[in-house]
Amino acid sequence: MTEDRLHRDHLPGGIDAPVMPTAVGIVHLGIGAFHRAHQAVYTERAAIATGDTTWGILGVTQRSATVRDQLRPQGGVYSVLTAGEQESSVELIGSVVDVAYPAEETERVLAALAAPTTHVVTLTITEKGYARRPDGSLDTEAVAGDLAALAAVVAAGGAAAGGSEGAVRPAASAIGLLVRGLAARAASGAPITVLTCDNMVDNGRVLERLVREAADAALPGPEGDTLRAFLDASVTFPCSMVDRIVPATTPEQRDQVERTLGVRDEGLVVGEPFAQWVIEDRFAGPRPAWEAAGATLTKDVAPFEQAKLRLLNGTHSLVAYSGWLAGHSTIAGGVTDPVIAERARQYLFEDALPTLTAPEGLDLQQYGEQILSRFANPHTGHTTAQVAMDGTQKIPFRWGGVLADSLAAGREPHGVAFGLAAWAEFVRRRTHSGEGIDDPRAAELEALVGAAEVPGGSDGLGDVAGLAGAEEDLRVLLALPGLLPPGTPESYVDTVAAELEAVVG
Repeated sequence: MTEDRLHRDHLPGGIDAPVMPTAVGIVHLGIGAFHRAHQAVYTERAAIATGDTTWGILGVTQRSATVRDQLRPQGGVYSVLTAGEQESSVELIGSVVDVAYPAEETERVLAALAAPTTHVVTLTITEKGYARRPDGSLDTEAVAGDLAALAAVVAAGGAAAGGSEGAVRPAASAIGLLVRGLAARAASGAPITVLTCDNMVDNGRVLERLVREAADAALPGPEGDTLRAFLDASVTFPCSMVDRIVPATTPEQRDQVERTLGVRDEGLVVGEPFAQWVIEDRFAGPRPAWEAAGATLTKDVAPFEQAKLRLLNGTHSLVAYSGWLAGHSTIAGGVTDPVIAERARQYLFEDALPTLTAPEGLDLQQYGEQILSRFANPHTGHTTAQVAMDGTQKIPFRWGGVLADSLAAGREPHGVAFGLAAWAEFVRRRTHSGEGIDDPRAAELEALVGAAEVPGGSDGLGDVAGLAGAEEDLRVLLALPGLLPPGTPESYVDTVAAELEAVVG
């Protein structure tokens, strides 16, 4: 510990002290910036509101030890800079007790998952972290090392947590680590709630299915009966919906907060003023009083989830693709472009909103206006290229439902058509320029664009002037299996193609 760095035992004056947890009640898998600016903040504020300090968080990193190396020297304490268009504020967060890196500390994580004082496991491991095949089933090859480790421990009759001291095989996947931890806990039968906070439709049910598939793959016979019985009787997987824009922290922001605190915070995260957390009230045991911090506990997350996916996420993607094509590097720049803003409003209020049933207490018109205002906040820092990632995974959920419901109601969603045209042109240009596409189906997309190329054009993008190359690419891209809803008529593809002039221009 140094005097010029933030630490739990060396707190700056002039700012509210953070919570000092007395126990670990939560293990969080995937402790990136989003968790630290969202669920950890809710947990902090719930502890302040209730005085219950038993909900400390053991964070678990995924790909690197970076967050551990940022927070462990600070005793887990860090700050959150809330950056609005006009004002900003700094808050100290103490709900994170420590951070573990599975490559070196798998045994510790498994022990924490098995501990009777741990009642909740939360996850933010991104969509890619769920090790799913295109059909949604578990990719057993991606988690093979963890499943083999579990099977070996059970076959040897050892503790399910892993084996003798120093002999625990390091976890190689979040799903594998979770299943190994649940197997370790099954010996005691202590109930536990596994709460995913990632952006997936019906996310709790998705995670439960993957966990059960992993358990069956690792322990397919009678040796897996104890784990399966434990999952049936003592584990719940609630759905949830989370929302807060959390941009990457800049050096300038670190300097700004250092001036405010008088000490350096290597764990600083930044968030917009808006935050939302909707949680299915289906817990296996105790939980923090997150509702005291503003979370919504409900019997049905689906209406909130659908509103966010179609309104917020759908608009985000439209602004990203069209903004990138128009030369805007950030979402804030794109959404304040008058042409893009008009098409974003068309998508929001003419296409998406009529397909939704408003959840109780949520004004969808106001929510839509709020989305546009949030995106215009320059401090959020989201780049158009960043939001444009993983289009083949996002489009079916963000625009697909709007398209299917609109067509079923006899409406052609022209905002969706504009977005699809922008996505196709984005893929085309990134492929031809050599910049490439950050998408799990990138190889398929690039092959389709190459096969459909129409020679011509001085810029190397094909016959752009006549739009022939762009339209040819668009049609083959929209035919990609799984992209558009089944039964989408060819006439709607014509409608999308008619938007090309607007996005290519």
